[in-house]
Amino acid sequence: MTRSIMITGARGFTGQHLVTALRQRGETVIPVVGPQGARPGDHVCDLTDRSAVKHLIERVRPTHVIHLAAVSFVAHADVQAFYRVNVLGTTHLLDALAAQPLEDRPVNVLLASSANIYGEPAVDLIDEQVCPSPVNHYACSKLAMEHMARTYAERLPVILVRPFNYTGPGQHERFLVPKIVHHFQRREPVIELGNLDVSRDFSDVRDVIQAYLALLDVDAAGVTCNLCSGQATALRDIIETMNRLAGYTIEVRVNPDFVRRNEIPRLVGDPARMHQLTGVVVRPFKETLSHFYHATEAT
Repeated sequence: MTRSIMITGARGFTGQHLVTALRQRGETVIPVVGPQGARPGDHVCDLTDRSAVKHLIERVRPTHVIHLAAVSFVAHADVQAFYRVNVLGTTHLLDALAAQPLEDRPVNVLLASSANIYGEPAVDLIDEQVCPSPVNHYACSKLAMEHMARTYAERLPVILVRPFNYTGPGQHERFLVPKIVHHFQRREPVIELGNLDVSRDFSDVRDVIQAYLALLDVDAAGVTCNLCSGQATALRDIIETMNRLAGYTIEVRVNPDFVRRNEIPRLVGDPARMHQLTGVVVRPFKETLSHFYHATEAT
């Protein structure tokens, strides 16, 4: 069977890396983007427009789908957008796919959820059986999306992935690691951050992309899978690593405006299922920071 892989959010941070990797493998890619920022060859579709999504699927008939499009910035000002895009937009997509004749339905539908849905569980290592307890609208919208997606289990081969934090070249500076890396690249003497006493499970976008590629090829319908390293990296450690990479010590100032309410102090995932399904092992985060810093430095 000739594969045609549809990527929603194809011009986002993850989408751009994924489209590049698929094309390097010789795959046929159907990049789907929102009404703004389209490039030649892109398919423009507003996922909140049910009719537009239906017509898109009828036209392109993908064999595989990776649904990345979402409002993903936790501090996004428009609360309703989280639910309009992340829940209703995904519903429109799954409705359109399920409405296709059986022979035209995709082999795999990968939906990007988020590790944010776990909230602050009282465990050291979060596996997929941990009960979600979201603490912000982004996480609530992703959990609602998951519950809704499971109602399609008899009609579509849905795989839910829960990425923990990941980063790399091309990620917007409003996110923490790119903000830090770009400050060092510009040799800025001071950086303002929020709570310094947080630890996260960070991965490299290159490893996350490899996990997505591997999941395209497995029969894992109905499975939920963390994408993570299994290691905690403290914000203070990131600053120290960047000090060494850049060869100077930046002054860190805590800005109370950047301290989030309901901040989760530690979030670390169990990668066992990811290892089993994909064979991907996330590289050490110091290597990711070095790659990101020097890639940014060269642009």
